[in-house]
Amino acid sequence: MPRRSAPRSRRTNISDVATAAGVSRATVSRVVNGLGTVDPELVARVRAVMEELEYTPSGTARSLSLGVTHTVAMIVPDLGNPMFQKLLQGLTNAAARDGYRIIVADSQESLEEEAPLARELRRRSDAIVLAAPRLDGPELVELLRQVPPALVINRSSQDGLVPAVTIDYAAGISALADHLRELGHTRIGYLQGPEHSASSVYRQERLVEYVADRSEMELVLFECGSSMSDGYDSWPTVRDSGVTAVLAFNDVVALGLLGRLSEEGVAVPEGISVVGFDDIQFSRFSAPPLTTVAVDHVEMGETAWRQLQAEMGGAAAPHAETHFTPRLQARRSSGPAPITPGR
Repeated sequence: MPRRSAPRSRRTNISDVATAAGVSRATVSRVVNGLGTVDPELVARVRAVMEELEYTPSGTARSLSLGVTHTVAMIVPDLGNPMFQKLLQGLTNAAARDGYRIIVADSQESLEEEAPLARELRRRSDAIVLAAPRLDGPELVELLRQVPPALVINRSSQDGLVPAVTIDYAAGISALADHLRELGHTRIGYLQGPEHSASSVYRQERLVEYVADRSEMELVLFECGSSMSDGYDSWPTVRDSGVTAVLAFNDVVALGLLGRLSEEGVAVPEGISVVGFDDIQFSRFSAPPLTTVAVDHVEMGETAWRQLQAEMGGAAAPHAETHFTPRLQARRSSGPAPITPGR
């Protein structure tokens, strides 16, 4: 059958190959994707035309045709937090070794954006990772049923619906509270995280339990947030509360408070102790270095990839929930309780 050369003023496409080979576009697509439903003679003809016309299949089109993109999406609530950056680093490195790429999106702490963003990204990828999702339990379960395969980080596995990688918040909070108690602090404050942050709720619940079991201790709760400016702005309320130590939702908030204390001339820890949570890389270099609790977030990301890969492969085993236990990093931002707090 005579072949008709494709125009060379533009890139050759699948229609050009189909026309030149005298077959349908669907046949060319099946040959490109290696499907064994095409007559061997047609396969040879199509491949010869592809070589003659120097046709290179579109990777995107081929991925969509096969239903495989070799990409995984990750959604975080605040990409500015170095903790999420370390998680992403671990996930990206592990996925790359298996030929996958990670695309990431920041929901910017928006409940309204989280679910639509997840559904949209899942349509463009093979699986999705939700890091510290802000949706409440029922909404999260509904979303996870819509976007399999999926994995959650810093949330539970939702009764085994998906695999999960979590931090033992109770152990981390207990370590920090024990540390402050041993230093003589009996009136401590907690700078709460975002309203819809499950991890903040978990930490607060454990802190409330801890103080309730010790009659000499008092706990003051402060509405705050997750950013450095939130910690910075919390000082007037903290100052007037009479607490001798503050446990911040995360290190970012704690660093913001330390910055404000420096401006106000309040000595740390002589005037007040400040502790964080996460041990982000900047915590060691603050003034003074920040007491916090640490987990290996890169390792968490790598563990998340292994579990997600098993999920993508249709592993029949029950969904795993891997827990990481924080380790106390006692530094110079915490010290003995002052006689006159905040001075």
